Amino acid sequence: MREAEYYRKTSETEVKVRVKLDGSGMADIQTGISFLNHMLKSLSTHSLIDIFIEASGDLSHHVAEDVAICLGEAIRRALGDVAGIRRFGYAIVPMDCSLAFAAVDISNRPYSKIDLKIEGKRIEDMPCEDIYHFLETLANSLRANIHVWVEYGLNDHHKVEASFKALALSLRQALSLDPLRSGVASSKGVL
Repeated sequence: MREAEYYRKTSETEVKVRVKLDGSGMADIQTGISFLNHMLKSLSTHSLIDIFIEASGDLSHHVAEDVAICLGEAIRRALGDVAGIRRFGYAIVPMDCSLAFAAVDISNRPYSKIDLKIEGKRIEDMPCEDIYHFLETLANSLRANIHVWVEYGLNDHHKVEASFKALALSLRQALSLDPLRSGVASSKGVL
């Protein structure tokens, strides 16, 4: 079973994450940040990863960061030795006035390039800089290449939501098992 839990407690936060990669998109997300809850529910729905998160902390920045750390670590643990996964995924998602792209490589080499074209300082109850930081931290924790960018859009909420949906579809593809592959998707034989 490709499932894992990860628990992290610091002097600033306490976060528990459980994931099931071959799920149905069920989610129970409680971070204390409504917009982050909404984005992670969307990530779960469209990736078909069951995600359960309980998080609390002193500052929303710390909570968002540690949720990203724990989510990435839980997914990585659920992957085990990564044998048989497709490794790469990409998607284009429209949402009303916005168009977002995402590409993922589960490579064991963390890197992120995020361009959401956000114009405001906050979306709902979340500072925009924390959205960028969440995605960058997720890439580092998952040890993946994550590229997410918005081509255009008029509404910041829709730009970010389209981006999370594109990321979800990319992860769904990259983490899925390839029936034709028996080993690791690398000419080196290891990721």
